[in-house]
This record gives sequence, structure tokens and C-alpha cells, in this order.
Amino acid sequence: MYDIAFIGHYTKDTIVSAQGTRVVDGGACNYGAHVAVRMGLKTAVVTRLAEADGHVADELRWLGVDVFVRFTPQSTCLRLEYPTANVDERVIHVTSSAGPFTPDEVEELQARAVLIGASLRGEVSLEVVKALAGKTPRLAADVQSFLRVVRDGVLVAEPWPEKAQVLALLQVLKADAVEAELLTGESDLRRAAQLIAAWGPGEVVLTHRDGLLVYAAGQFHAAPFRPRTLVGRSGRGDTTIAAYMARRLSASPAEATVWAAAVASLKMEAEGPFRRQISEVEDLIRREYRGR
Repeated sequence: MYDIAFIGHYTKDTIVSAQGTRVVDGGACNYGAHVAVRMGLKTAVVTRLAEADGHVADELRWLGVDVFVRFTPQSTCLRLEYPTANVDERVIHVTSSAGPFTPDEVEELQARAVLIGASLRGEVSLEVVKALAGKTPRLAADVQSFLRVVRDGVLVAEPWPEKAQVLALLQVLKADAVEAELLTGESDLRRAAQLIAAWGPGEVVLTHRDGLLVYAAGQFHAAPFRPRTLVGRSGRGDTTIAAYMARRLSASPAEATVWAAAVASLKMEAEGPFRRQISEVEDLIRREYRGR
């Protein structure tokens, strides 16, 4: 029995911005596991990648994560282009995919919480979601796993035919502000969160450029991001929901909201996964979030 498990593709991310072009090891499962294992949680990852990128699984195992890999002919490779100084404006190209998960890949998984973090629709099917729902009391997902599709090589968000079926199986849903509006038709984040919760997930985690808003048990909780520098925008949402879910295993929604904001803030100060000390998170909370 794991404390928390992550399912999703590793992604090899080519990031293009005014600072230049560089390749970063990404993927929601990778970002998430780095957070959870540093919090002392018994952590598992179910992922798909090419053998050439096996160093990612090796690093996670070295940290103490149990990694269940299905090797594929190619990894999922993304090209993230940031055309302006606004880090929330980006175009994501998909150049290859590691293919969809199958129910047998999660057959033996048991965890107190499971987080689905896929790059695009079809990576985690409704069949796999149903299988996961029977293996954990707290199933969470990032809505990008189901809204994103590839059109002419570019990731775009489109209406989601299986929305009602998947949301009925989730306890927690994460979305960003744009996704929340696409899902609900509401630009007001609070109203959007309430609508999503009415469809099934008892807790809704919404990220936006300034922080996150959580709706749980009929109450709202909010916390701002406080990075000293903004270097690692890619993976912000993945890190936020992972930190929230990991903290919720032992804390209230209010505490988990602040914790997630602090972890994401430190992650954004560098590219790649969260690699800071937990003591730094605690120090940041004392400095920037005291009294919240």
C-alpha cells in the first residue's frame, strides 16, 4: 500500500523562450513524485517512456520512489514555446507519444491517493480511470489529461465527451483558469469551482497565474505564489496538485492549499522538478504565509 501514486507519461520537454532553448525532463508523474518522496511519503509512479530516457526512472528510484515502467519505442516529446514575457502564454507541440496506458499496468497498484497526470486525451482511458477508482479512496486528476487533444501537431483544449463519467469517479479535480472556464462556461473561478464540485469531485483545485484557489466541503481557500524568480514555469500546475494531494493525506484543505502554493513557488525558481529541502518550504510558509 502506497501513500500516493502517480500515473502519466514522462515527457521530454524542449522549452523555447527568450532565455534560449533547452531540454528538461518533465511529466506530471515526474514532477509529482519528486515532491511526495521528499515529503517522506511512500511513493509510486506508473509511467511509459523510451529506454533511452531510463535515467529519469533511475533518479526517482534513487530517491526512494517505486517506479513501474513500460518501455515504449519513443517517449512523449513536447516542444513548449513561450512567445512573450508572459509565462502563461505558451504553445505546446507534440512530436511523439509513448501511447495509451492499459488496465494491466495498474492492476497491482494500491494507494491511499492516486493522481492522474496525463499530457493529452487518450493517454488514460475511461477504462483505466475505472480501474484506478477501485484501488484508492482518493482519486485525483488534472483535467488537462482529458481536455487536451492534438490538432496539427499542437495541443489544444476541446470539449470532453466523457466528462460526466470521469468526474463521477474522482474525489479531486485540478484545472487552470482557462480549463475551468472551458469546462463550465464560467470565467469566475469561484463559480466554476462550485459547478465542478456539483458534478462529482468533492475538492476542486484551480490554479491561475497568481496562485491557487481550492473549494472543499463548501469552503474556499486561496494562497498566492511567492517565487523570488520565475525560471521554471513548466510543471507549475503538476507540482501544485501533487503537493496539495500529498499534504491532504495528513492536513486540512486550508493547510494543504498554503503548502501547495509554497512548494510550487520554490519549484518555479528553477527548471525541472522540485529539488528543494522540505525545511525551505516550511521557512517560506513562515515568511510569506503566516497568519493565512
